[in-house]
Amino acid sequence: MMSVSNPERAEVLTQALPYIRQYSGKAVVVKYGGSAMVSEMLKHQVMQDIVLLSLIGIRVVLVHGGGPEITDLLAKVGKQTRFVDGLRVTDSETMEYVQMALAGKVNLGLVNMLQTYGGKAIGISGMDGRMIEANTLDPRLGQVGDIVSIDPAVMLDLIDSGYIPVVSSLGAGSDGTVYNINADTAASCIAGALGAECLFLMTDTAGILKDVSDPASLISRIDCEDAEALFSSGMISGGMVPKLQSGLHAIRLGVPKVFILDGRIPHSLLLELLTDEGAGTLITGG
Repeated sequence: MMSVSNPERAEVLTQALPYIRQYSGKAVVVKYGGSAMVSEMLKHQVMQDIVLLSLIGIRVVLVHGGGPEITDLLAKVGKQTRFVDGLRVTDSETMEYVQMALAGKVNLGLVNMLQTYGGKAIGISGMDGRMIEANTLDPRLGQVGDIVSIDPAVMLDLIDSGYIPVVSSLGAGSDGTVYNINADTAASCIAGALGAECLFLMTDTAGILKDVSDPASLISRIDCEDAEALFSSGMISGGMVPKLQSGLHAIRLGVPKVFILDGRIPHSLLLELLTDEGAGTLITGG
């Protein structure tokens, strides 16, 4: 292991100081889930990063999905998973397992891990306090929700009390119907409702690439206008489509900066937020 001298450690801390000043007291939303959660080692490092950010005064909200866990649970009970346009078809029976996975296993596991590293965390779902109100996105998808409104009161109460809210991407309709919400979409709407300083969408790719087969073609910074042009050109495809759509939505809701962050890089949150180094693509309003 390469040793680091005391002067080098001091230099790293000194370089972080202006970023700490910039973000201290500000809300930051981190969306974590899907393939970016597969590595246990990286998951622990992300949770360490979130605890550190919280301890230096940054108001962190963690929003998570859990697609792989839902798929695994459905497979164990012999229920086949079906997707339409990349979204999971969620009938009433599937919705029960979605709730078990998201509000149960995944949420509780992340809360426990944050607390293991010295953070104060409380798990909630978008149904708590009617935080996420939704209606049907598409009848073909069953109980997949389209967000109508976000009430941030519960999250703000927790943050003001020193807790990290850990939010599972579930919502409810005015009639009490429970909905499965795309976690990227939920995170972008929550960031807008909180007036967040920035939104992190963690993924398992380098960021937005000009050539999907070439990691060296990373676009490190892009504004909304150029990002929209990428859609029109057909350069964006696969799992990056919902990421970029959610990032642009957050910008339109007033979030100044959105990072599509490479969650495979150790401590990528700290590198992006507290240093001059980058670990993905930064989207700005212009």
